[in-house]
Amino acid sequence: MKWIQQDMMTYKEAKDYIDTAVIPLVPFQLSQGQELKKNAFQREVLNLFAGEIERDLAGRVLLIPEFTYLKTSDRQVEGERLSSWCEEIQKQPFNHIFFITFDPAWKKHEQALAGTLIWLPAMATDSMQTSETHQMIRGQAQEMGELIRSYW
Repeated sequence: MKWIQQDMMTYKEAKDYIDTAVIPLVPFQLSQGQELKKNAFQREVLNLFAGEIERDLAGRVLLIPEFTYLKTSDRQVEGERLSSWCEEIQKQPFNHIFFITFDPAWKKHEQALAGTLIWLPAMATDSMQTSETHQMIRGQAQEMGELIRSYW
């Protein structure tokens, strides 16, 4: 389920069966001109991954809105902010929280997170339009789905 009105109505009815939250971690930074295109592309790809995971695991997963942070910010501080999100999520209750990101800086703070970090290596392509890109995203999303299922 996604964070949209229709899915939230269904979530209220099926809350007992939805035990896994997925949160995309997305950096934002306007001041680094050369990184703008790359960061925007990675956000698009990450949201496609998250959407594929949500479709693959429909009925058990809630796709939480993306957690956006400044690329230059201290990950420990952002981790504390992310922890407050997790506290709210765990009250529902969600038994499993997964974070997905392209940002390797989160790996250093993985132990402090209230969930499981899935770090993805950055994609080399610049185009979302190619069928190969979409196939690769679907394939990797299925593998991530298998990883998430292993925690159930």
